[in-house]
Amino acid sequence: MHAIEIHNLTKSYPVGFWKKQLRPALKGLTLTVEAGETFGFIGPNGAGKTTTLKLLMGIIFPTAGGATILGKDFRDLEIKRRIGFLPEQPYFYDYLSATELLDYYASLSGVDAAERKQRIPHLLEQVGLGDAGNKQLRKFSKGMLQRVGIAQAIVHDPEVVFLDEPMSGLDPIGRHEIRELIQSLKDAGKTIFFSTHILSDAEALCDRVAVIHKGELRGIGVMNELRSSATGNVEVIWEGAGALERVGTLVTESHVTGALVRAKTANDKLDRLLEALRQQRARLVSVTPLQGTLEEYFLAKTSEPETATV
Repeated sequence: MHAIEIHNLTKSYPVGFWKKQLRPALKGLTLTVEAGETFGFIGPNGAGKTTTLKLLMGIIFPTAGGATILGKDFRDLEIKRRIGFLPEQPYFYDYLSATELLDYYASLSGVDAAERKQRIPHLLEQVGLGDAGNKQLRKFSKGMLQRVGIAQAIVHDPEVVFLDEPMSGLDPIGRHEIRELIQSLKDAGKTIFFSTHILSDAEALCDRVAVIHKGELRGIGVMNELRSSATGNVEVIWEGAGALERVGTLVTESHVTGALVRAKTANDKLDRLLEALRQQRARLVSVTPLQGTLEEYFLAKTSEPETATV
């Protein structure tokens, strides 16, 4: 059974003075997410990522199409007990402590008092807030608020977790901490659907990614396949900057740091480059076939022409 199935999900908003024209924010989105998968929903700002999550959460309503989560219609109230959600910019009442906030959300999700008392301290430890449970949220940093936001999303032990831009606005340390936390949820067998425009986060965490641009699904890729795909280029590193002038026609890119040269060449030019470097008595450091990256996949998909709409 798929954890999430989305079928032709569409959302349009009326625009203009008389509100007679419709502007599409999401165009016929269809995709599936497997149980236990970490699925990245990537795209630039305004691509339709948050619209999709709001539709799945029932915060807004679709113009057309639908979805199922864990085999049930996404509008079924019973399914809400089995999913967790972190919005892009969560707002929590400032004068509550982290413990009080989690107790409140757990009670809303039907967790009984005895279980809440046992689960919340453990959850605070899990998200790295074990010593901040009694501190008011107004004293929390952005990273700490993101942590407590993820904690509220999983306080009722959901099977599927939706995260909207979970690393947005965080410094490098905060992003690393949130990545570690998402990885721990993945290791626990949760299905994770998260949106982001930070490609390095998706590359580090995801099993598959979907690219959305201008409300339209542009492609879905398996991360392992993207990483293993050859680009037809090789990176060659050598010592001896003087040799670069003699081999310049054999390389497409080069960067010099002191005596060290890092250059890119095509596979069919590699033998000639290595022979030329040998003749110049340059010391070879490494030869590395270049693999595909998520950035290349993303740029290729977002540069494709927009599908015409009627």
